Amino acid sequence: MAYKYVYKTPNGFSNIIMNSDGEYLTGLSFECLKDSIKHASSGEEKYLEIFKETCKWLDIYFSGKVPNFIPKYKIKNITPFKQEVIDIMNSIEYGKTLTYKDISKIIAKKREMKKMSSRAVGNAVRWNPICIIIPCHRVVGSNGNLTGYSGGMKNKVALLTHEKNDMRKFYTPKGEKNYDEM
Repeated sequence: MAYKYVYKTPNGFSNIIMNSDGEYLTGLSFECLKDSIKHASSGEEKYLEIFKETCKWLDIYFSGKVPNFIPKYKIKNITPFKQEVIDIMNSIEYGKTLTYKDISKIIAKKREMKKMSSRAVGNAVRWNPICIIIPCHRVVGSNGNLTGYSGGMKNKVALLTHEKNDMRKFYTPKGEKNYDEM
């Protein structure tokens, strides 16, 4: 059976939809965006123990602290490549970022390859079913290009700002706006 619960976020963020199989967190996505369309937002609404644990994690995170635990989650249909990308995303510290190219270089080195596709890494990052906890928002394009966040640019900027990143070094794909005044 599939379950869902909506977490009310602080101002500046879209609300978050949680999904569970009854035991594990199986989805965490921003409401009303490509993110929630990409992941299952259906199911019986019920406040399960895993949702309580995830709400506690999110409350700590949104209070400006780094949670010292991870809610138990399960990712269905994960390939070894996607797992490698998730492992690297999970290693990105609060307030830090990596580029898609950085991740592709890490994987290429680990696999003893000359090169790994940054585009393949981008697809794996976008596929992430558990936003924030698996910090895909901390992955940016080369030279600070904020691109490819299925949770919406508003939420990506808000998350990076929340983590006290220097927003002057980031810009939109079109280069129209720097985020130093947000």
